[in-house]
Amino acid sequence: MKRQSGEASVRGKTGGDKKVRVIACGMIAREVLAVNAQLRHDHVDLKCIDANYHHHPERIAPAVERAILRARQEGYRHIFIGYADCGTGGQLDRVCADHGVERIEGPHCFSFYLGNEAFAAEADEMMTTFFITDFLARHFEAFLVKPLGLDRFPELRSTYFGHYERALYLAQTDDPELERKARDAADCLGLPYERRMTGYGDLSAALAEL
Repeated sequence: MKRQSGEASVRGKTGGDKKVRVIACGMIAREVLAVNAQLRHDHVDLKCIDANYHHHPERIAPAVERAILRARQEGYRHIFIGYADCGTGGQLDRVCADHGVERIEGPHCFSFYLGNEAFAAEADEMMTTFFITDFLARHFEAFLVKPLGLDRFPELRSTYFGHYERALYLAQTDDPELERKARDAADCLGLPYERRMTGYGDLSAALAEL
């Protein structure tokens, strides 16, 4: 499955007879699969929406709606949305309400990885924090540097990131190689580096209810 290009489906052992369709952001596809493996879920069919839509959040809700309609056509009665609001300004919630489905609670994945309650308790400090997840550590160059043109115009770094005071790596896994990449990303942005081991946070509880 290509997690950054287009929409892709990942089916488990029982293929098309899955009982729950999870429509999720490509940025958390690996994590959804990992949590489902921990839970020993064999009834979940994962549909991934292009991770690059995070650069164009106005595209997220329409893409999710299309995916919901396709899932209904394929016979899925139970659908869960693997997105927080993610910059849609409530548009995703309206789509969920229109189709009678639920999504992961929270404003974005950084919040539900840390835990929505914990994130809210630190809201003031988080305003000047640049977040790195396992996904962004893996794909920093392709997902952030090149789309923003920082490889060609490094002077843009201060324009995009000058108001941030730190880079905080919210680690889903304890992987030394990913931590090295996260440190490199912070250095690239000229930000002090911090790390917290969060695991999958509220994502685990949300998927457990499936």
